[in-house]
Amino acid sequence: MKIVTYIKEGYDQLALIVDGKIYDTDLLHPDLPISMAMFLNYWDDFYPLALAAERQIKSGIPTSMIGIPYSEVSLLAPVPHPTSCRDGYAFRQHVAAARRNRKVDMIPEFDQYPIFYFTNHNSIQGPGEILCMPDHFEKLDFELEAAIVINRSGRNIKAAEADNYIAGLMIMNDMSARRLQMEEMLLNLGPAKGKDFSTVIGPMLVTLDELEQYETPCKQGHTGKAWNLNMKCFVNGTQVSQGNLGDMDWTFAEIIERCSYGVNLFAGDVIGSGTVGTGCFLELNGTGKLNNPDYQEQWLQPGDIVEMEIDALGKLSNTIVKEDSDFSILKLKK
Repeated sequence: MKIVTYIKEGYDQLALIVDGKIYDTDLLHPDLPISMAMFLNYWDDFYPLALAAERQIKSGIPTSMIGIPYSEVSLLAPVPHPTSCRDGYAFRQHVAAARRNRKVDMIPEFDQYPIFYFTNHNSIQGPGEILCMPDHFEKLDFELEAAIVINRSGRNIKAAEADNYIAGLMIMNDMSARRLQMEEMLLNLGPAKGKDFSTVIGPMLVTLDELEQYETPCKQGHTGKAWNLNMKCFVNGTQVSQGNLGDMDWTFAEIIERCSYGVNLFAGDVIGSGTVGTGCFLELNGTGKLNNPDYQEQWLQPGDIVEMEIDALGKLSNTIVKEDSDFSILKLKK
């Protein structure tokens, strides 16, 4: 099942996508909610109703129920108001390459336990414009990832049961202002200002029933579902990144296990995978310069169009826009 949130008459509206058309949930069944937050909080009640509604559409629905073409609506993030947002660090290839490019050894702790950081859940957005301040353009970067959203509350969740807490998968672009990120992390705290201005998820939430055909064994010694889904990123129509979600070393189930240790997770919590190998300019530039000292770094610029594609999860498109301001916090440094 594919679920979206879009703007309808100035308000958020939950809908299903079936055969390229949008169907409002509340019109499909009077008991279905119009918001993703309500849907996730009562997942066990609403999910079967939504599945039945989807089957009804596919089998032929009353002519009075007409779907809206997917291309004609203004999409928001599928989960427009997450209760929190964590981002993992699950791809060994990305971590190893980034450390190699800095000429430091691979850190052994990566293989001992999954980690994550909190980002600004109030800066979650969907397709469309990404507003950036002048300091953000000091090495502005994309990060190609996938994300899950939690569908029920839990605490001390074991990895073996954690997949039951996943509502579905989305594409995630963990935007990064590298200059800000690198400066603050010199103080061994962060990432913070380098990340908190925008995290993009979307364009849809794809539930796990829709992804069964893509399931693949997780890495040896790990626990949880994995999916063979190709991942790509394009900037202004040129492909710059390619990976596969099946290359995650730490599974989402294992990340959930760590996130929930001694802590309550809630329906609506979003958790990212971390960056896939080759999934950002920071890594690509570092590899390029390592191989060729004359390599020209590339960073995102105003007007750039960033498009991410993951098999079965759709295409997430954003345009980089410079805010009408010359205010710089970098210039405030003592």
